[in-house]
Amino acid sequence: MALGRPAALFQVLPVDELRWEDMSAGRVHDLGENLTMATRSAADSTLAAAPLPDRIRHRFPIFERRLYVNSCSQGALSDAVRAAYEQYLADWDEKGAPWEYWVERGEAARATFARLVNAAPDEVAVTTSLSAGVSGLASGLRYARRSKVVLTDWEFPTIGQIWHAQEARGARVVHVPEAADGTIPLEHFDRAIDDDTLLVSITHVCYRNGAKLDVEAVTRLAHERGALVLLDAYQSIGSLPVDVRELDVDFLAAGVLKYLLGSAGLAFFYACRELVERVWPTATGWFADRDIFAMDHRDYSPAPTASRFQSGTPPIPAIYAGIAGMELMEEIGIAETREHVLGLHTRLLDGLDALGARAATPREPERRGALLCVASTDAPALVAALDRDGIVTSSRAGNLRISPHAYNSVEDVDGVLDALARNRRLLA
Repeated sequence: MALGRPAALFQVLPVDELRWEDMSAGRVHDLGENLTMATRSAADSTLAAAPLPDRIRHRFPIFERRLYVNSCSQGALSDAVRAAYEQYLADWDEKGAPWEYWVERGEAARATFARLVNAAPDEVAVTTSLSAGVSGLASGLRYARRSKVVLTDWEFPTIGQIWHAQEARGARVVHVPEAADGTIPLEHFDRAIDDDTLLVSITHVCYRNGAKLDVEAVTRLAHERGALVLLDAYQSIGSLPVDVRELDVDFLAAGVLKYLLGSAGLAFFYACRELVERVWPTATGWFADRDIFAMDHRDYSPAPTASRFQSGTPPIPAIYAGIAGMELMEEIGIAETREHVLGLHTRLLDGLDALGARAATPREPERRGALLCVASTDAPALVAALDRDGIVTSSRAGNLRISPHAYNSVEDVDGVLDALARNRRLLA
């Protein structure tokens, strides 16, 4: 999927202005083509050297009307995702019920996500939500030999609710608290993980304060004590590189709704190949079967791959959109996005300091995700005030959430700071 380029960068001189008196028509044509290619090459170089938002912002029409810094809730709508939904409708209209093709689209989504996290496609399940994938895992574990599930106080409600639901099946749920500075030190995990721990369920980036967990350190500790690790990467995927091999997690759940620029209704669940057949999900559906087209209602034979964590009919429209969003983020570059956003954070933090505001997110770049939170005396009122200024944000736990992405610019940060200055009374 090629990023759009300004038409002005492709001016080509008319061929008749390039004639030499001894040049044949063929050579004139060749020279014209060569200069066209050279001009395009120069244009590509100019485009590549431009700041990241300058190269891509035109793909997101909302910036014609609003200042959007709310990717922690929902990525901005791109022209690619809009076109993908239109293509879904066109395919439905033209082909009627092309289920074989739609299943292929699901496989394409699986492969794309697998590529993003450095997994094999057969280690990835296509689900309708993070909740669906994690429920499949929770239902497939047995809480007999080991019964403890360790969570953190950073978890999104769905994670806590799913694991506490397993208490009826013998699970014992323990929460790891955060420290006074809003982080979770490794020693807190050290006190919680023991030889009765079956699984440690952690979140990569906290949705309430933007703090980032040292996943590798927690995973090493858990594995040393014989426990499995599940990572909720919903608030990190697409905003920073996520590699399941480097993180060494056993399971990972994430969706495309936020920094992967897709829409609601599509998520993925990664399961390390060596562990897949050790889990026997009882929360299931026909797309988890070994052969979905066998249509067998007298047997439960889950797929030998991570597909066993799937359930019912897949979310076909969201799959079209999800592929478009993921491919666009691949084109933009996730590592470059991370560096760009950290630069915007520096400007934002300096501005907050000048206003006397308090950031609720850790200052150290390695300890935060893309989300940066600001303490407020009335966060919903501050969100509403910014909205009246045309700025889209959100709030959680008394904090204003500002989450820049690849398409945001220095000017956006300055616009947010100007608006905060006008509403200084709402800053804690």
